[in-house]
Parts: sequence; C-alpha cells; structure tokens
Amino acid sequence: MAGGTGDGPTNHGSQWSDRLIEHTDLATDDRTDRVGHVVSEIEGRGLHSIRLAFADVHGVLRGKTIRADLVADAFTDGVGITSALLMKDTGQNNVYPVWAAGGGLDQPWMTGAGDMMMVPDPSTFRVLPWAAGTGWLLCDLVTPDGAAIEFSTRRLCAMLDREMRSTGRRLVAGLEVEFHLYHREAGSGSRAPNSTTPTGPRSAHLSPIHPGWMYLGENRFDTIEPLLEPLRSNLTALGLPPRSLEIELGPGQVEMTFSPGGALEVADQALLLRAAVNQIARRHGLLATFMSRPHVPGSFTSGWHLHQSLVDGDDGTNLFALPPGAPSGTPSGAPFGPTSGSPLADSGRHYLAGLLGNAAESCLLTTPTVTGYKRYRAESLAPLRASWGSQNRGAMLRIIGRSGDPATRIENRVGDPAANPYLYLTSQMVSGRLGLDAKEEPPPSADSPYGEEAGPRLPTYLGQAIDRFDGSAVYRTALGDPFVDYLVGIKRAEWNRFLSTVTDWEHEEYMELF
Repeated sequence: MAGGTGDGPTNHGSQWSDRLIEHTDLATDDRTDRVGHVVSEIEGRGLHSIRLAFADVHGVLRGKTIRADLVADAFTDGVGITSALLMKDTGQNNVYPVWAAGGGLDQPWMTGAGDMMMVPDPSTFRVLPWAAGTGWLLCDLVTPDGAAIEFSTRRLCAMLDREMRSTGRRLVAGLEVEFHLYHREAGSGSRAPNSTTPTGPRSAHLSPIHPGWMYLGENRFDTIEPLLEPLRSNLTALGLPPRSLEIELGPGQVEMTFSPGGALEVADQALLLRAAVNQIARRHGLLATFMSRPHVPGSFTSGWHLHQSLVDGDDGTNLFALPPGAPSGTPSGAPFGPTSGSPLADSGRHYLAGLLGNAAESCLLTTPTVTGYKRYRAESLAPLRASWGSQNRGAMLRIIGRSGDPATRIENRVGDPAANPYLYLTSQMVSGRLGLDAKEEPPPSADSPYGEEAGPRLPTYLGQAIDRFDGSAVYRTALGDPFVDYLVGIKRAEWNRFLSTVTDWEHEEYMELF
C-alpha cells in the first residue's frame, strides 16, 4: 500500500499508480485541479517549507513541517503521523492504552501508536506572512489503507455539511470571537508535561494590554492600536481579514468578527484564527489566550458567538428571512408565541426550535472546558438557559434581522472560545436538522432570559455536560456510538483530573481555617 512513513511523504516515482488518495473518498476532479494550482504556487513563490496540520479532538493543531518539494507526493500519498495524538486529553495524557491491541479503541491500525495518514486539503492552502518561505495546509485523516477515520472531527463536520446540502439547504455561519491579550513578562512559568503543577508563577507575570472597564471605548482602542495592528495585518495577509476589531469590557479583552462562509470553511477559519493569533502575538512579546476565563485578577469571561442562517442551495436565498412587508411573528399565518415579534420564516423557526431542544445535549461540543461553564451566570450577557429572544443579548439564541432583511440570522451565544470549531458547527447542524425535519415550533421568546420561566437550565459544570452528551440518542445516531464513546472517554479523563486537583479556592478557604 502506498503511503508516507512517519518521516514524511514517499516519492514512488511517476510509474507508481497505487496512490493512497485513490483509496480514499477525497479524490475528485476539482481536488486534482486545486492540487495543480497549489503546487505551482508553491514553486512560483519559492517556498521552502510547508506546515501540514490537523485538528485533534480538542481543536488543537498537530502536524509536521515538510520540504516544499515533497508536497506533491503528500497530496497523493499522505504523510504518516502517530495515532496516539487522537488519544490525549487536554493535559497531554494518553487516555486510551496506546500499546494495547487496537489502541483500546478497537482499531487495529492504532495498535502500538501506529501511523494514520494526513492528506492535505488543497482548498486550505495559505502562505504564512509571519514565517518567511512557509506555507500552511490543513489535512484530513485516513487510515494507512485510505479509510476514513471516525474520530476525525473535520470529517464529521464535512459529513454533516454534505447531509445538509443534500436537503437543498446549506449553512452559512459567521465568527464573533473574544479572547485576551497580555504582556508577558520575563519569568512566566509553564506547565510541566503530564502535570497540573506549574513550574513557576504564571498569572503574576501577565498584565492586560488595556485596563478594561470601558466597553467599546475609542480611547482604549487607540491606546492599544499599535499592538492590534500586527494581528490585523497578518490575518489579512493570511486571507482572514477581520471585519471588526473591538475592545471588550474586561481588562485585556478583545473581540474580532469575520465575514460569513460555509460550515466547513468557517470551522477551518476558526481553527486557523486561534493558531494564527497565538503565533503572531508570541512573536510580538504578547500572550494570547482563548481560555474562557483566565486566572488573572480582574479577568472577564470570553465567549464565541456563532451567527448562522440557512440559504437555498441553488440561488443562495436566505431561508430564515421573511418576505418584505410580512408581519413579524406570523409566518404562514400562525402565531409565533405570545411575546414573539420574531422575523424568522418557517425554516428559521424550525431550526431555532431544534437548537433549543438539543441545547443541553450539545454543550459538550459547544463548551468543552471546565472554565467554559463559569460563563453561565445570571445577568452576565452570557446564557444561563436554553432561550431565545429578538435582539436580546441575555438569551442563548438572539434573533437578528427584520422582515425582508437578507442578513436575518440566529446568533448562538452559548459557545466557549476554546471549543473545537468542527464540533461546534457539527452540533448546530445536527440540532437544527432535528427541528427542520420534525417541523418543530419554538416556545415563546424569553423577555427575561435569566428567569426560571425562560427555559430549561443549561448544564452547570463539565461533568453534567458529559453525562447529557453520553446519554443523547440524537448524537449517538448522528455521530455514531464509537465517536460518542471516544469523546466521552477523553472528556471524563479531563474532568476526573480536575476533580482530583486541589484548587486555589480550596487552599484559600480551608488552609488556615482548619
């Protein structure tokens, strides 16, 4: 069987016909054309190195850097990389027995940390503006025999996107992401491998780039513009130009928004955005973090708001928007809740109902970290309950638009900036399809989104979210038992490590008292 080894792609020569790509479901005429253009561009630009990367289950980029002249073979034969990278929790611990038969996941090719193959997607090619002579490609994962890997989150997102498109509709989404930027002083420590013990003080050596407490303040923005400009210019050169750069209320907190795109495209953008912001910031002496709430004095929680709508697969018409002049809240002549006034058409209402009805089961995919659940607090401009409202920033789902507005959309405010983008988008397509297929109707809007009458409470901690996802017949049907069991195992290991760790709060609360 053709295929690269762990040392890089294998060049079998022009007479070799049994290429790995021919045994996958990735080969298309369009892909072949794109590969040719990318190889020509790499040669024309004189690039010397190409970073090949894939997203692990946490949405963290992993991969290898190869010589640019080997990329043509990487497109056809793949590049081998250890399957152990699929077994790690956020502490970099192997959750499953790497050396057992099947890697503990009943996958023979994973035995002994066996190779899987990274196959670059030519549509994701970019040139890194901050690393001279270097290109960047995201990869799909296949087995050494070319079979799809069911633990690949990018594959799942692409699969759900295809299923949605098969109904004559496609998801259009837009990113709105908050993160923190800090000056990083000398002496900042880092965490030791496989340990929750810091090697030195961390938060004590971080200071926010702005003092906060002036939401969208022009003066605050002007003060830090020289620090934000490298992010803006490099992201633009990378092909990810921000639509807006904003100052949030919290010290050092920044928000970026981006133009809408298709489901897989936006998930790829979010993945590259996090990696790019971290790398650019580091090269300018800053620390960027998408952790929801850094353990730095005065920090606010950050969220990831995902804007979304469905459009007609043929003409691109927004299927959420009511025709001009149609009365809000009465599509098809039926009342849409006693306090509604929503501008959503039938498809939008049904999609909205699906997101609401499956919200708690989806939280492990939208909010996968311990810290993320510390956003869900009353009166916090973050959701507490599965609710919706027109232009209401306290509700989980905020409806934006009016009759006849082609930009009518649903903004889901539930997300953790550290979520795996592929799983976040997947959760929206799975949940939205539920409502569409069943033609579900949403409950009345929540004028007071933090009150008990607003809707069911979202999970209050990671362990609860794991249990809801584990018991979800919806996700076991949509994603398959093997993936659900795999993800639950990874996240339970993370949660159990947290439960066994003595926190700063416990130390301060009990150390001297007892």
